[in-house]
Amino acid sequence: MSQAALHVLQTCPFCWKVRGLIEHLNLDVDEIQVNAMRTKRDLAFTDGWNKVPVFTDGEGEVVVDSTPIMNYIDEKYNNGTLSQDSGSERYDAMLAHIDEAWKRATIPILYGSLGAALSTTRRVSQMEKFGFISRRLYAWAGFPVMWGIIARKRVKKDGRTPKKLWHDLLTDFTSSFDGHAFFGGDQPNLVDFAAFGYMRSISPFKQFKLLEDHKSGMEWYNAMELQLK
Repeated sequence: MSQAALHVLQTCPFCWKVRGLIEHLNLDVDEIQVNAMRTKRDLAFTDGWNKVPVFTDGEGEVVVDSTPIMNYIDEKYNNGTLSQDSGSERYDAMLAHIDEAWKRATIPILYGSLGAALSTTRRVSQMEKFGFISRRLYAWAGFPVMWGIIARKRVKKDGRTPKKLWHDLLTDFTSSFDGHAFFGGDQPNLVDFAAFGYMRSISPFKQFKLLEDHKSGMEWYNAMELQLK
């Protein structure tokens, strides 16, 4: 039996979702960092998926896409405890909302202004695995693309500042807890870990400070961090 492995990019929000679950369950999983410019080569064993994260269990089973990976890990290594409410309208609707709305909110907050985009691409170039030339090319040529072509359009379409967008998402999410500490109740469930992964993916960047004055959001986030100890 081989070692379970997770192929990642260090700044990928989808990878952060799975990493948090693995940390919470204290699983022995090798983390393999993929070259950001050569994902097709590094993930050739996926038969054309070419995206991270990719999870390979000890028997060689390959699972792709973050939410299916989280469900697989919870079922295989945790008896499905964190996803036991799957199938209920409340659980399924919130998980789908998290995977759509929170996913789309990460780019505006990281690349929503020219200065933020430059800061983010330089930080990404330091954290990810690049070649010597591609690292410098991404650091200085990537930010106009991320800001001008992608982030600015999303901010304009939504109509809210990235901070307001995230504060609204956190307010809607935490107000659904019904007086509990987590969406899952007194303990987090898979929906909590999905949301936590998206928010945690912003933590290596200075833009995380825009979220720190959301009281209920940070109380939940800090409580989720304690689940990793």
